[in-house]
Amino acid sequence: MTSPTGEDRTVPGSPGDVLTLIGAGSATTRSDLARITGLARSTISQRVDQLIESRLVSETESGESTGGRPPRQLRLRTADNLVAGVDLGATHCRVALLDISGRTLASCEDHLLIAEGPETVLAHASRRIRDLLAEADRPVEALKAIGMGVPGPVEFATGRPNNPPIMPGWNEYPIPEFFAERYGDAIVLVDNDVNVMALGEHRSAFQDTGYLLFVKVGTGIGCGIIAQGRLHRGAQGSAGDIGHIRVSGHEDAGCRCGNSACLEAVAGGGALARRLTELGFAAESGSDVVALVQGGNTQALRLVREAGRLIGEVLASLVNFFNPEVIVIGGVLARIHDHLLAGIRETVYRRSLPLATHHLAIVPTRTGADAAALGAGILAIEHFLAPDNINRIVNDADDARPLTTAGG
Repeated sequence: MTSPTGEDRTVPGSPGDVLTLIGAGSATTRSDLARITGLARSTISQRVDQLIESRLVSETESGESTGGRPPRQLRLRTADNLVAGVDLGATHCRVALLDISGRTLASCEDHLLIAEGPETVLAHASRRIRDLLAEADRPVEALKAIGMGVPGPVEFATGRPNNPPIMPGWNEYPIPEFFAERYGDAIVLVDNDVNVMALGEHRSAFQDTGYLLFVKVGTGIGCGIIAQGRLHRGAQGSAGDIGHIRVSGHEDAGCRCGNSACLEAVAGGGALARRLTELGFAAESGSDVVALVQGGNTQALRLVREAGRLIGEVLASLVNFFNPEVIVIGGVLARIHDHLLAGIRETVYRRSLPLATHHLAIVPTRTGADAAALGAGILAIEHFLAPDNINRIVNDADDARPLTTAGG
């Protein structure tokens, strides 16, 4: 079977593995669990009772019976177990509150500059999490995990940004520790924004797809990689940073990373806005580029299609190397995906091997602007529900339970 984190697992009988079966809907009764795991009913009862006492699972009458006592149904206890997904962009903060089944309870979005620094931005995100908890009428103690996507490289093991170009003051900032001081035992996970976008898109729209690339085309350009159904980060967490792949013929295009001719320096939303400004059209960001295209500006349309072709050149190499089933295009420029994808598809299908493109789909995002907040929430859910974490919770609850004496 497959765990919430995507890892192949056998089916032993720990509380965490039992919860995985319940959460996936593979088992809804104690009898189902005994049949699937092959464990004794007494062992299953012990595991289920531990999960109920730890407030992770609830058991209720089904209301259906074919004679005799109706079976009692097992479900995740969602009311007491919530997560927050936080999407920090260059100019925005989106927060979503989800229960551990993945249902969104509340969400919000604010204009916020990442350049204001970690203390200001994270304090704002923390306030919005509490606002959403209040809106959903849930106590702070119900928050079990926080997932966050940020617009820069992140060392995933520590949750600390690593020399992020558009995040002044954030280098090596201890984001998990900031939230640990405010939310106690809640798990805090921080990743690059395009990684959580890829996770959100895959879990929401492409669950049966093993190999997927999510390409964010916004101010910068990045790529999230799903391989064998799992998010692939690489050795240090920098996999997918395609925005800094060199594009030949553009040596005069300086990039914020210090090099020149990087893909995002010639095809990112910021680069297109600068070129349109030089042509006499007011544009400061990718959103302005989108507005000009939607308004029928032929120069903006030309530049977007040209950007699509340049992005397609890089993606053609990735298609030959990685052989994905699906490439999803997201980010602010995905709002004009008809024009952007035309350029990308033209180049990818021309430059890639026929076998690699035979069943390849290149499509716009289905989760849209919610991709990062949703993906960050899913990241938090999957780590909270991971068997090892559930076993730790159950063991801690067992250790905290007072011993009873004979007769009492």
